[in-house]
Amino acid sequence: MTIKHPFSLITLAALSALGSLASAPAAAQDDSYYYGGLGVGQARARFDEARIVPSLLSSGVTLSSSQRDERHSAYKLFLGYQFNRHWGLELGYFHMGRFGVSATTTPAGTVDGEFRVQGGNLGVVGTLPFTDNFSGIARAGLQVARTRTQFVGTGAAIGATASPSDREVNVKIGVGLQYAFNPSLMVRAEVERFRVSDAMGGHEQVAMYSVSLVVPFGRSPATARRAAAAPAYVAPEPVALAAAPVAVAAAPQAVVMAPVAPQTRRVSYSAESFFGFDRAELRPEGKAALDAFAIELAGTSFDTITVQGHADRIGTTAYNQTLSIERAEAVKAYLVNNGRLDGGRITATGKSESEPVTVPEACRGDVTAALITCLQPDRRVEIEVNGTR
Repeated sequence: MTIKHPFSLITLAALSALGSLASAPAAAQDDSYYYGGLGVGQARARFDEARIVPSLLSSGVTLSSSQRDERHSAYKLFLGYQFNRHWGLELGYFHMGRFGVSATTTPAGTVDGEFRVQGGNLGVVGTLPFTDNFSGIARAGLQVARTRTQFVGTGAAIGATASPSDREVNVKIGVGLQYAFNPSLMVRAEVERFRVSDAMGGHEQVAMYSVSLVVPFGRSPATARRAAAAPAYVAPEPVALAAAPVAVAAAPQAVVMAPVAPQTRRVSYSAESFFGFDRAELRPEGKAALDAFAIELAGTSFDTITVQGHADRIGTTAYNQTLSIERAEAVKAYLVNNGRLDGGRITATGKSESEPVTVPEACRGDVTAALITCLQPDRRVEIEVNGTR
């Protein structure tokens, strides 16, 4: 299939972008959600009137001059499901508007025609993050477009009056940019290429330039926007402590650190053992660990419990502070509501990335899966108990 300029540029850009996405880390962050949207813009097409109009004329009538209207307002509606940060599936409807042609003939006559194009599409949408909020997108899929025409002839061209239509399935591709104002609202600017039937035995290329509002449904406010995703993490085996006046046994996947004071115990849990990557909702295994922790506290007269959330240095300090305190608050709420502990004596704080366990020299480079793995010890929740048996 030969693709005419300027649509070949769109094709090359889309294929290049999809190739880049295919080479991105496969384990994207846990960021799945449904979304819907509306896009408006302009469609551009060049229906070849010099070929189409003569096919409608009677014998002895020839085309003497012609012109065409190549642009019209367009809009689209779409629903999609984002499987992860990099890949989604989208179903849409598009309406290209009306494109016109006009011609004069010899002997004297005129032909006026219009082409109306609309249809539906289904395809994959790839996302390549550039920053926390700004991403590139590329799409590829199938579209079924119906082209309806209306030709009216006068004078010697009165025989050109006709209204053929055609429906055909073709490939649809596109590229664009996306900006997330927040987890509940995004905007896209895109250019998409369609190959449609002209209902007269030929095909034309149509480009749609649009700006769209995208609204995710039920997306967690705590969802982060990082450039890479964390691989699955297996917490180290717990390290046993010698007996002490206050003994708080480590829950599954916990690392028990040395006591800060004779009557103080601090337990450190990896963030991934409690939460999904970049989320603050407790997972079932995290709840089980806190249940075991609450049982260990039975019979302990504690003065205070401090829950601290810690993040790694990826992302902004403001975001990391929000995430770390949300995780600490989630742990406190569970200990109060399910562990029946006194909430008035439990304090939840967020430390952002201010107290790392790793050193900068040990974890270097751009944000990749390897860097996220290296920084895993920094992502943790620490619980400190002060009290006596």
